[in-house]
Amino acid sequence: MSEAIGILGGTFDPIHFGHLRTALDVVEQLDLDHIRLIPSARPPHREQPQANPKQRLAMLQLAIKNNEQFVIDDREIHREGDSYTVDTLLSLREDFVDNPLFLIMGTDAFTEIQSWSRWQKLLELAHIVVMQRPNENLTMPDEYQNQLAEKGDEQLAAGKVWPLVVTQLAISATDIRAKIADDKNPQYLLPDAVIQLVGMLGLYKK
Repeated sequence: MSEAIGILGGTFDPIHFGHLRTALDVVEQLDLDHIRLIPSARPPHREQPQANPKQRLAMLQLAIKNNEQFVIDDREIHREGDSYTVDTLLSLREDFVDNPLFLIMGTDAFTEIQSWSRWQKLLELAHIVVMQRPNENLTMPDEYQNQLAEKGDEQLAAGKVWPLVVTQLAISATDIRAKIADDKNPQYLLPDAVIQLVGMLGLYKK
């Protein structure tokens, strides 16, 4: 059977334990072969990253160095224009023609998915994994009502919605940047090696 691949995009500005722990939960629950962390170059739905692409890639490398199931994929950084998820999935499909692909997102992103570029095409290219908090209800777009995954669907290349309850860590990159700007200690929110690099580079200071 083809390798099952997770896809987690984000600005990772900076990468933190909220990203890493939930990604590991998904890998283990779906028995994925690996997960690709894809830093966004120019996200169309949010503020642009403060750290540049090279700095964010360096932070990612330090954060995942002890987990072989985590892989950095920098294709969005090398692509011109806004970083649309559908374009990334089209590119991944060229590399992984028959592999099951699992696009990972939180419930907040999923509830806004109808505002995404060419959102109806996403399930043609990948499964969607929705990371849920315990006891959280999932609202599905009408077009997705019949796409809820069932046992055995892991072998399909795309087309299903997978709600998964994951470890919830109330950590945000915005709060981390604010702490650093206020000269407060961000320890235990992100890997120590990433904190050291942020300090060396002088990132997020006022």
